[in-house]
Amino acid sequence: MSTFRRIPLVYFLLCSSIQILHAQAPGAENKQLVIASVDRHGQEIIDLSDRIWELAETALMEYQSAKILAAYAAENGFTVERGVAGMPTAFVASYGSGKPVIGIIGEFDALPGLSQKALPTREAIVENGAGHGCGHNMFGAASLGAAVAVKELMEDGKQSGTLRFYGTPAEENYGGKIYMAREGLFNDLDVCLDWHPDYKIEANMQSSQAISDFTVSFTGKSAHAAFDPWNGRSALDAAELFTTGINALREHVKPTVRMHYVYKDGGQVPNVVPEKASVWIWIRDSKRTGVAAVSERMKDIAKGAALMAGVEYNVKRNNGLYELLVNETGARALQENLEWIGPIEYSEEETAFANQIMEEYGLEPRGIDGEIRPLRETLKDPEGGSTDVGDISHIVPEITLLATTAPLNAPWHSWIVVACGGMSIGHKGTLFAAKALGTTMVDLFRDPELVKAIRSEFEKRKGDEVWKAMVPDGPAPVPER
Repeated sequence: MSTFRRIPLVYFLLCSSIQILHAQAPGAENKQLVIASVDRHGQEIIDLSDRIWELAETALMEYQSAKILAAYAAENGFTVERGVAGMPTAFVASYGSGKPVIGIIGEFDALPGLSQKALPTREAIVENGAGHGCGHNMFGAASLGAAVAVKELMEDGKQSGTLRFYGTPAEENYGGKIYMAREGLFNDLDVCLDWHPDYKIEANMQSSQAISDFTVSFTGKSAHAAFDPWNGRSALDAAELFTTGINALREHVKPTVRMHYVYKDGGQVPNVVPEKASVWIWIRDSKRTGVAAVSERMKDIAKGAALMAGVEYNVKRNNGLYELLVNETGARALQENLEWIGPIEYSEEETAFANQIMEEYGLEPRGIDGEIRPLRETLKDPEGGSTDVGDISHIVPEITLLATTAPLNAPWHSWIVVACGGMSIGHKGTLFAAKALGTTMVDLFRDPELVKAIRSEFEKRKGDEVWKAMVPDGPAPVPER
């Protein structure tokens, strides 16, 4: 276990003292109480993150991780509804009543194959085991820490309204938020907040990529591959022809399009012509309209591959995600709080850890960036990546924070992120995120005009569009334990 796994709370109390010296701002007294609450509960928040980091449970299998977060919410006075939207690991924790209704999202699923100790050299805890390569162990812990801090203000009569923490599973695979949204669990929110671990601190002004997730299956006829292959019809031939067609299509799509696939089934042994084969494919673009157009081309390629191989085919949509709807008014409110809180400072040991781990990975070491970055203009096309938060942003205004938890320019979905998420670099980012989200919620509960302006921008950007869940009918596909 790394020597960086614990940070003395004196550090956070010192930061709190510095923040009290900042120029007074609207709601500053309550914001200082939020900072103090996060400091006071700091070790508990870190412990939540570390326990989830150690469990490293993958999508819809986060039974212990969800239990830990839900129990902490209940211990701190929230009313917790578990197993919502038909998913055992989804829950909603609520406190208060009336308007405004402010939500905050927490994730906690890990990625397969990324198990890693909190060390700057590659060393798995469990060979081929899962790890938090996207930092979701910190995501849920920090969001809940922010919710507890704001709940304490409400309990003391310093804020009023309804506060909700959403425990949202399976962001990395099934899109758990979509199933929760389909049940209407976000419909009455005035504003929702989320954050994501990153290698920079930023009030997010960038969208995400829309995505459609399909399984393309082929069914042929088996035969002896040497004795009478002419009696067979190879489903694997069709699958290979299909992926050849997809790769040919890459030349004829816009630069914003991404297509990724894996073979899920391709036969059992070489001397049997495969009767079954399937390909799992994701198609992304900056807008859903682009995804829809490429998806139609993909279906034609599947049909053509089946005709060439003389087999049957089926295209099944597994799910789809909306692009993130940016809210500049909300981002500016968050930005003010980031600047009020100030940057994260790192020790020489933490910087050395960051540089060593980047070198070990074969990348340029550039330290850790704890500075508050200025608000950026929204790019025409997103830089990459998809999230089911995008669906929520088409139902309710969404404010997204990015907070440093890894070295500058670290690759995401990598063991670098896992290692840093289990030691002090990740811990500092977790507590920073809790403070930034909590202080922004103070503004939302305090200022009805701010909420009104955020809603107004949301309605204008959304237009007449009505959100529709892009998942199959029926319950979420909860895997067997």
